[in-house]
Amino acid sequence: MESITYDILIRGGTILTMDDAMQVLEGFEIAILNGKIVALQTEGNSQTSAAQIIDARGCIVIPGLINAHSHLPMTYFRGLADDLPLNIWLNEYIWPLEAKLLKRDFIFDAALHGASEMIKNGITMTHDMYFDMPAIADACSKAGLRALIGEAIIELGDVSDDSLNFIGSKMIEQKAAYSSNPLIDFNLSPHAIYTCSRKTLERCAEVALQNDILLHMHLSESDTEVDNCIKQNGLRPVHYLKEIGFLDCRNIFAHGILINEEEMEILAQSHSSIAICTESNLKLCSGIAPLKAYHDHGINTCFATDGVASNNNLDLLAEMDITAKLHKTVNNDPAFLPAAETLKMATRNAARALGVFDKRGSIEIGKDADITILALDELNSQPIYNPYSHVVYALGARAVRDVIINGKAVLRDRKLVNVDESELIATAKRYKSIVSKELAR
Repeated sequence: MESITYDILIRGGTILTMDDAMQVLEGFEIAILNGKIVALQTEGNSQTSAAQIIDARGCIVIPGLINAHSHLPMTYFRGLADDLPLNIWLNEYIWPLEAKLLKRDFIFDAALHGASEMIKNGITMTHDMYFDMPAIADACSKAGLRALIGEAIIELGDVSDDSLNFIGSKMIEQKAAYSSNPLIDFNLSPHAIYTCSRKTLERCAEVALQNDILLHMHLSESDTEVDNCIKQNGLRPVHYLKEIGFLDCRNIFAHGILINEEEMEILAQSHSSIAICTESNLKLCSGIAPLKAYHDHGINTCFATDGVASNNNLDLLAEMDITAKLHKTVNNDPAFLPAAETLKMATRNAARALGVFDKRGSIEIGKDADITILALDELNSQPIYNPYSHVVYALGARAVRDVIINGKAVLRDRKLVNVDESELIATAKRYKSIVSKELAR
């Protein structure tokens, strides 16, 4: 038999495949070639060799985590306006600062910092919403992070026919420009009901249907948002979106805190998912998403960090931990959202939400080689009885040892491969002085 030389072999470890059967494999190796998982085979096959062998003995191997809603360029706003309600945080701090500071260099540098932070936290793909899509795309490409990047749409006045017709044109241009980049794709991200007119949302839906793309929007994040939607449109947010044809598209909605039973019944009949942002919502005192009700209605749910400015981290492992514990208490049911189901939300469910489950979300032959390896070499990692439980409740981001994205190692032995972490930190400190000067004005 002719020997095969792979790009990477991951040997050993406890492999949580997250496949349909939820197989847990011991004594196996994962063979990677040309960015894909091409074999799952028992260890010690003498016919195989690889350019790079990663020893995962004493580790847990999982599909790369998928962050379903983020704002990468807000990384440099971490901690500058904490302990405030959402409306004050947005209107008096974030939006004024963005108006002054958002230039391409700022967006690129902040996005590079955030993308690198995500990789160190075991995240292999993010779904981002912000401005200057090429700057974010270039930053993610440099770090090695996979990204679906939304063309953020916020209205700043009356909407002309010309501006309506222009919606989606940037996104289509960027899809063409980056078509050869396997890490990057683009979609449309109308910010919210309260920042986009009916005509704009209708146009977004038209563009999405014409181009078969996913729509990405904040939804029902605050009482004010819901109350104003009822006052202005005579309908609750989900009913309003159904009326204007928005729900005819594939959607992912961030937050979804204040959605009632009737709205859930509508969402369950649509191609919609909810990205749960527990830490951000708790910190801004926005509320707690009705996660059990979503599950009871069969609505797909996944995890997201939101932006660093409101979280203040990009740690999906932390999101899993706090969400599972919080919703056990909220529902008075310690058996709700067990660890394996929680990990599904960060892998399989998120891939489904983003329309990429045929490519990602599990460790299976033929799928993209997006893999995270968690070390079990610290006191908090031993002893281990249930690997799912360990991933969700015990390990945390400091256990992330290696990350592979598109068949390339982007984190090895906890060190970033493509960027210099010390340079990232120095750049962040430089921008801190710039932001601080603007805050003082």
